[in-house]
Parts: sequence; structure tokens; C-alpha cells
Amino acid sequence: MKQIKTLLAIVAFLGTIFTTQAQTRTVVKIYPKHGTMVTTVSNPRVIVHKRTNYYYADGVWYKARGKKYVVTAAPKSIKLRTLPRGSKVVYRNGRRLYQYRGIWYKRSGNHYVVVNV
Repeated sequence: MKQIKTLLAIVAFLGTIFTTQAQTRTVVKIYPKHGTMVTTVSNPRVIVHKRTNYYYADGVWYKARGKKYVVTAAPKSIKLRTLPRGSKVVYRNGRRLYQYRGIWYKRSGNHYVVVNV
């Protein structure tokens, strides 16, 4: 019985050490620069703007070039239904805007529109 209690105490102690180490880890996500070509895009949304297909995934905009995708700037005045996760509310010149990775959005009805700031 004493061995079981000792074993449980050791397991509990190791469990607390591993959970505290897991909480201190930092995940750094690196986004591709404009002009970078990639072969696949995970779960992209296709948005047609001025007769051009744009692919949008995880806050990054792409255009198709053959069988690959090129990272591109967000097209101005394009509409999105939802903002990327992690976007921040910023007030500029009395206007409420949203920013994510250097791209500025404003709310327009049920959509968010890319704007110049």
C-alpha cells in the first residue's frame, strides 16, 4: 500500500512538472512574405473580386499562378464576412478599425472591408 502511495505521489509530481512546462511554451507563427510561391494552401476561402479569384487562409491572401499560389497584398475594398482570429480593434481619426498583420478592415453592415489607412 505504501508503494502505491509513493508511486501516485511521483506520478502527480511529474504531471505538474510537465503541465507547467507545457504552459510556458510559445508558438511563433511565421507568415510568408509577398511574392512567395507555395504549392498548397490549407482550407482556403475563394473570394472573387473584380473578376479575379483570391484565396484567403489564416489571414494571408493568395492568387493562383498555374498550380501554385503567390502570396499577395490584400485587395482594397474586398469584403469578408469574418475577421481573422487575432485581429485588434484600433481607433484612427475617430473611426473604429480592425488590424491584422498590417491589413486594415472597417465594418460595413455584416461584412468587413479592406481599407487604406
